[in-house]
Amino acid sequence: MTSRLFGSGWTFRAALLLPLLAAGPALADFGSCVSGLADSAVKAGVDRDVATRAFAGLTQPDDKVLRFSQAQPEFVTPIWDYLAFLVDDQRIADGRAMMSKYGRVLQQAEQRYGVDRSVIAAVWGVESDYGKEAGGYFLPHALATLVCAGERRTDFWRGELMAALKLVSAGDLRLDELNGSWAGAFGQTQFIPSTYQRLAVDFDGDGRRDLVNSVADALGSTANYLKRSGWQEGQPWMIEVRVPAGYSGPTGRKDKDPLSAWAQRGVVRADGAPLSGSGQAGLILPAGPQGPGFLVFRNFDAIYSYNAAESYAIAISYLAQRLSGGPALRTPWPTDDPGLSRAQRLRLQQLLLAQGYDIGGQADGKIGPATRAAISAAEQRLGMPQTGRAGQKIFRALGGQ
Repeated sequence: MTSRLFGSGWTFRAALLLPLLAAGPALADFGSCVSGLADSAVKAGVDRDVATRAFAGLTQPDDKVLRFSQAQPEFVTPIWDYLAFLVDDQRIADGRAMMSKYGRVLQQAEQRYGVDRSVIAAVWGVESDYGKEAGGYFLPHALATLVCAGERRTDFWRGELMAALKLVSAGDLRLDELNGSWAGAFGQTQFIPSTYQRLAVDFDGDGRRDLVNSVADALGSTANYLKRSGWQEGQPWMIEVRVPAGYSGPTGRKDKDPLSAWAQRGVVRADGAPLSGSGQAGLILPAGPQGPGFLVFRNFDAIYSYNAAESYAIAISYLAQRLSGGPALRTPWPTDDPGLSRAQRLRLQQLLLAQGYDIGGQADGKIGPATRAAISAAEQRLGMPQTGRAGQKIFRALGGQ
């Protein structure tokens, strides 16, 4: 079971609203379903007061939760947009600062579990922007919506809901601390409740497993998760490579061969140096042979297990390399309209507002439906193809630098 099934950073998901699909037949009987969940929680050992307070005020499903459940950015967003947002200069600088501030904790986690400290920090950075963006959904209400009005995986959501309430009953957390993503992931490194139950550790020694308020518990628990997922101490996780022109050989994370075999196929490091060393790796070409290529190792698979999307694992792996002093990608993405960093997204919204476009509120850097509509209107006025996408072309056309 993955620690998180959907998304990599709730704030990015919030920028990708899709039209709400029809809810399931349980919608008409939503109130009765919620009451049944409260009774089930008590039967499962949850304190009745906790169960009662958990569902207080929940009279109708959360439409946003249902919208988000229909799409995941890891699978629908161009890889260059995804990485531009998740691995920008600010996240790298902030991550290095946090690695310095919490250097002792990261060193202890690395020593105990064998997981590279930069990878632990990268998960923290992508999942919650180092604790700043942990999510704004009250988990009992979000998960109850998915159980009682959703269309898929209702047994899974029910199990996560019960696990979350049991964490409160066990004393690990207060009920008002169950705030996270629409899909139930919460805490500084966004564990889903069942994974929290299984793999969270009390790394600061205070007697509680608190991944919401304790950075030490969150980082130690993340290292424990990756170790349990097969992390191999001292081994690489990903290296950027180039493939020869016309490459048509094997690709895929699971299709692993020795580095020597990849060298025989003409694969070289991104800087042109020949491959060397041992280990089994698979080749990923997320934008085809013209874009950056990556040889990924067993440790990449451990990262992948945290959230089963290759773009997510690439983002974590790349951010970890940057945090440890590695270079930016050497091969450009095969697009003439690269993605925007968070700072550029914010500036784009400011430019739209300054030129009279309605983005649905104040500029916050989050590209939602209103901002996309404003971009489309600006593109139309400028004689550009209407995409509604926040890319470099419209950014520069509106005066961005």
